[in-house]
Amino acid sequence: MDHADGEGDARLAAEGEVAVARLAIDSGDLAHAADHLADAILSDPQLPELHEALAELCAAAGGPAAARELFPLDGQVFLGTVVCRAHVEAAAGDWDTAVGLLASAIQYEPARPWAHTAWLAREDLPSLVDPDAVAQAVARASGGLPDPLPAELVDAVGPFEDFVQAVVDLHGDHALLLAMASGLTRRVGATARAVELAELAHRLAPGYMPSVMLGNALRAHGRPERALAVWEAELARVAPDRDNSSSYLAVDVAELYGDLGRPADGLPWLDRVLATEPDHPKAAPARYGLRHAVDGDPAHLLALADHHRAHPDHDYAQDLLERLSHREPWLGMVPGATEATVNVLHQVLAAPGTTRESEIECSASAVEPPSSLLAVRLALPRATVGYQSVGEPDPRVPLAEPATRIWAWDGTDPRPVVGPPAAHSAELVQATAEIVWATVPAAYDHAVRLAGLPLDDLLGVLAHPPMPREDELGRALLAHQPELWVRAVQVFACLGIAHHRTDQPWAESDRRRVLVDLLLGPEDWVVEAAGFALVAIGWTEPDTRSDVAEQLGQRLHYSVRAYGTRVVTVLRSVSALALAAPWLPRADLDLARRSIDRLDAQQAEQAQRARQAEQAGKAGKPGRAGQSGTAEETAAPVPAADGRPEPRPGLFRRLFRRD
Repeated sequence: MDHADGEGDARLAAEGEVAVARLAIDSGDLAHAADHLADAILSDPQLPELHEALAELCAAAGGPAAARELFPLDGQVFLGTVVCRAHVEAAAGDWDTAVGLLASAIQYEPARPWAHTAWLAREDLPSLVDPDAVAQAVARASGGLPDPLPAELVDAVGPFEDFVQAVVDLHGDHALLLAMASGLTRRVGATARAVELAELAHRLAPGYMPSVMLGNALRAHGRPERALAVWEAELARVAPDRDNSSSYLAVDVAELYGDLGRPADGLPWLDRVLATEPDHPKAAPARYGLRHAVDGDPAHLLALADHHRAHPDHDYAQDLLERLSHREPWLGMVPGATEATVNVLHQVLAAPGTTRESEIECSASAVEPPSSLLAVRLALPRATVGYQSVGEPDPRVPLAEPATRIWAWDGTDPRPVVGPPAAHSAELVQATAEIVWATVPAAYDHAVRLAGLPLDDLLGVLAHPPMPREDELGRALLAHQPELWVRAVQVFACLGIAHHRTDQPWAESDRRRVLVDLLLGPEDWVVEAAGFALVAIGWTEPDTRSDVAEQLGQRLHYSVRAYGTRVVTVLRSVSALALAAPWLPRADLDLARRSIDRLDAQQAEQAQRARQAEQAGKAGKPGRAGQSGTAEETAAPVPAADGRPEPRPGLFRRLFRRD
């Protein structure tokens, strides 16, 4: 249903409610009529017939003042009742109450056009209201508004902002009104005007609220250093260790230091707050955030998750964790793949004329994770990939003899040893899998819907992934990066295994046994997916952390050793997994960081060589679909820093398409 259809349906609903209300008015059932008008105004606040019926209701009740009791504000109050009462108060001439109620509606649901009403646009209204009441109304409305406002909200709130500015023009010496108006003006994007109003308020009445609003306006206007000076001056006047009311400003100062690239300078402010308010809802989370800004250690993100679990009412910890996890490998998204198979797949998909019916034949010099073939065949079902050799140590051999297997090999050709999942299980995994998530615990919680699926189906999905969803993202993944979808499916299938039979004690549980089998199995993307599931369990169940650390450490050390003699395409991802589990021993975390640094250095060296070759006129162009050729193999191909693959044509001897 498009936007126009939605508006049409809402108007029809409102018209129906108004028709019933008028019947109730005619029959004398005014309370019943009021209920229907309250419902109608939610559907279409600007419907002319609604406002006509509201006037008819007031007349039937004996006037607007008498009609107030038809829209009571005590007990459980509904939004439609509040808005109707605002219009009744306006009709009764109680402008302060009317404006305040309208502000409450804006606070509760700012996207609706509550302020687009004739009485708020009266030219004489600014002279009829008390500036104190307007200041309180502005504070109330602004409390529910994002900062800054998106365009659609600016349009909805615009008439209220115009009214407030008109009142300010009449009461330019009212410090509180100026300060509150600055906050609303800042949100609608007029930051220069916001600074002007806040500076005037600060001159008229230096103090806490004008200082807060001036700092916010200056920061929004691109003058953070000046904002810092204003706030620190206010805190020097009333120090947070002597007045708890200023503790939130101290947190703002600390975080502004972080925004300015000086997070270490912000930490003492938070220490002062925590010394007097150890349970402050923002100070401890902000401290973890600044410490993460200082050293980048994911341990501070884990501390945020632990803090929120211990203090579920401290929503700021969750907000910070989401912000700092955003688009970070494993912390907020599935990392990209680095296999040569995937690199060539990207080239083929980008070539003109490629379709799902295209036939691709290619030969790789060494065995790669078999899941990379799933990505190829997801996008190109008629593709054929062969491998010429097996590196040492043999990536097909598990680290420990597992009871759970996904793959077997016929020479160098992998084949699944698990059957496809039942259709309903595949559909549920398809509906659940995501390539990004808010936080590690959020990904774990999201996968709980898979807890009831049979274990065999969750294992089957690992080798038989469903097609991407039929939406814009799903189509884009299939057309350009199908490997991300395969990896997402495997991640959430393993998270589903993490929820399997949670009534079983961890040490003897089926979920532990299967996930450890997969983690220590043959080198594959399934290893990474199982590792992430174990990491997610560790984030949410601290008692499992030592065991998870031991298992992840085995995989990490094996991958690093193997990289000494062959390409290990999962090394960066496995290292990132280790860093996402900061409870691992320090030596393991250092090893993971060194591995990533080594890969980064090798990538930079390759890029430098490529630039030099290009400058010397010796750079070759990569082969295109429909061509064949050979190239010298690189000694140690490495992934890009962002997880996207670097071109490695040397791993493939031929690439061509048969139509």
